[in-house]
Amino acid sequence: MKEVMQQTKMVAATDARVLITGESGTGKELIAKAIHNASERRNQPFVAINCSAMAENLLESELFGHQKGAFTGATRTHDGLFQSAEGGTLMLDEIGDMPVRLQVKLLRVLQENQVRPVGSTAARNIDVRVISSTHRDLQDLMRQGRFREDLYYRLNVVNIKLPTLDDRREDIPLLVGHFLQHISRESDQERKVYAPEAVEMLVTAEWPGNIRQLYNVVRQNVALSRSPVISGELVLKSLGEQAGKLASFSDARDEFTRNYLSQILQITMGNVSQAARLAQRNRTDFYKLLARHDLDPGVFKTR
Repeated sequence: MKEVMQQTKMVAATDARVLITGESGTGKELIAKAIHNASERRNQPFVAINCSAMAENLLESELFGHQKGAFTGATRTHDGLFQSAEGGTLMLDEIGDMPVRLQVKLLRVLQENQVRPVGSTAARNIDVRVISSTHRDLQDLMRQGRFREDLYYRLNVVNIKLPTLDDRREDIPLLVGHFLQHISRESDQERKVYAPEAVEMLVTAEWPGNIRQLYNVVRQNVALSRSPVISGELVLKSLGEQAGKLASFSDARDEFTRNYLSQILQITMGNVSQAARLAQRNRTDFYKLLARHDLDPGVFKTR
């Protein structure tokens, strides 16, 4: 995360477009706001829209605006979000879900720095920095013809990839402390703390919903705890099936070793002598490792 924040600081000093990638709940909008707040546009609007949250015609109107009478129900002229964000930053969240027809129109806006509202024949100049984000694999969407390659390269001038919470478990105690302080200030109540075993449960749990899920669990624990000290029992109830999924050091080491041996045997097509040389082990030790991890070199030989 220190590397991510360094990237954020560097890109904020420029006006380059940024594509933020990462799973849902990893904090993509927070990074976009951090870029905006550290930039020269900080005193101008920061506007965000979720491209997957509305129908195509409504999304078009929200982004680009419309003229009065442009379609049924357009009883007044509406400035779109590009115009609302004038001088500032527009965040296009979940850009991978934008319909292809709107991708074409967005590309034109980015190329010309002009926006044409629905039902209007006149284009309007805009000065807006665009930051986009997605949890989807845009490369895969391009191969499927669901995302335009030219738009991808317009948006992806700088890419910031956010790690999952499972990949940054060492940050969990820090995040929990921050959330507890925030909730305490928000509710104007005494700050609660977690018992040591409760913190351990949080650190070893699975977090498919990432930081958003962690925050919701902390809020739930604070609300339901009758004591200033949040117990492990309460955390266990809130985690459910996600509790205690982190492998032990021994299990993690064995899994790494087995994967490493499998990879070497694939490379050498089951040639044990060659594999032992690559691993810098003698053949006897290497055979013992294979037996310990239940690996048969014959399976890797080409037939």
